[in-house]
Amino acid sequence: MEESKKKYITEEELRTHNKKGDLWISIQGKIYDVSEWVKQHPGGEEPLLNLAGQDVTDPFIAFHAASAWQRLDKFFTGYYISDYKISQVSKDYRMLFSQLSKMGLFEKKGHGLFLIILVMCFLFAVTVCGVIISESFWVHLFCGGLVGFLWIQTGWLGHDSGHYQIMISPRFNRWTQILTGNCLAGISIAWWKWNHNAHHMACNNLEFDPDLQHMPFFVVSSEFFRTLTSYFYRRKMNFDQVSRFLVSYQHWTFYPVMCFARINLWAQSMALLSSKRKVPNRGQEILGVLVFWIWYPLLVSQLPNWGERIAFVAASFMVAGIQHVQFCLNHFSSRVYVGPPTSNDWFEKQTHGTLDISCPPWMDWFHGGLQFQIEHHLFPRLPRCQLRKIAPFVKELCKKHNLPYNCASFWKANAMTIETLRVAAIQARDIGNPVPKNLVWEAVNTHG
Repeated sequence: MEESKKKYITEEELRTHNKKGDLWISIQGKIYDVSEWVKQHPGGEEPLLNLAGQDVTDPFIAFHAASAWQRLDKFFTGYYISDYKISQVSKDYRMLFSQLSKMGLFEKKGHGLFLIILVMCFLFAVTVCGVIISESFWVHLFCGGLVGFLWIQTGWLGHDSGHYQIMISPRFNRWTQILTGNCLAGISIAWWKWNHNAHHMACNNLEFDPDLQHMPFFVVSSEFFRTLTSYFYRRKMNFDQVSRFLVSYQHWTFYPVMCFARINLWAQSMALLSSKRKVPNRGQEILGVLVFWIWYPLLVSQLPNWGERIAFVAASFMVAGIQHVQFCLNHFSSRVYVGPPTSNDWFEKQTHGTLDISCPPWMDWFHGGLQFQIEHHLFPRLPRCQLRKIAPFVKELCKKHNLPYNCASFWKANAMTIETLRVAAIQARDIGNPVPKNLVWEAVNTHG
């Protein structure tokens, strides 16, 4: 099309098309009408609704394979942005993405998948044999811990398969998701995608990121005291007396609650699958979760008494709780913000809202890729075996643009998280009438 024949609208006009039924986005300055497509979007409605009326080039590049570009033409409105500009950060980010693509890193998934699946099968077999064959309480307790470790490994594999194709075909990839998420862990992969995509699109946004919305148990910022609205759960997050009491002790309750945080994931999965929301392949999802609720209670029932059954379940939860702590370390102590998400500062928001965990290569199995959280948020489709390789490039780009590249040891990250929770807890106590304190609290929080 000749330049003189192109039709243009301004960014201000684009921003008016930002709601259901009238949803436009821009990619590289071209305007697309995705008002109908939002209902079929594989990533759910939230990513498009949260960034509606904006240029979404950077997040589009980050989350879509090259084949997605070929499907854009049918949504093209014929309009271009008249005042389209690209920041230098975005230019450099897109250049780095192009370089990584040319290096073939998005296609090199490594050879660890087969080994991980073998380990998972081995853990499951050992657990079943230990419960059925052995009469030792300690063996049974150890098997409970193995189930927790199995859940952790299924979590990493489910996370990988949700971001990129880890199997030889989409069909086998889907089968892996159902097996690792629904069948072995009891967590709906549909719920995980819905939740996790919203998290990536609005990283550390107190109103739009569900991974920071843990009222009434935890808050990471005094902003929650103003009773914010969760645009993900579509409800008010009321900071009432119960919330204030629980938050006031959150730095003490953090680890105990994390031990049993899996219950929340099960409840969230069931709530979604039983809701009226559109859930792709709902039948598969429900069947997979039912498989979990058959094998796990059946395995527990094989133990000789209720004492051992409770100990077995507690061991499963406590070991799996390590992963729930890991989920929090990457974001709880990082910068947060409120207000609608924006995409013109995509790179900046990801670096400000994430924390890497430093560890030697031989410990990568323990973190499942989350140790390179900045890299993962910038390049979510990159296989985790490549994240360590690209870390120096990301670090250099952050340095060039004077952006944070936050990294801490596992223990330091724990300390930073607890300190964030402690500060918010003290602030919560200062609102209105004081929460009753005990001598231990006074000793730990004495000032001066």
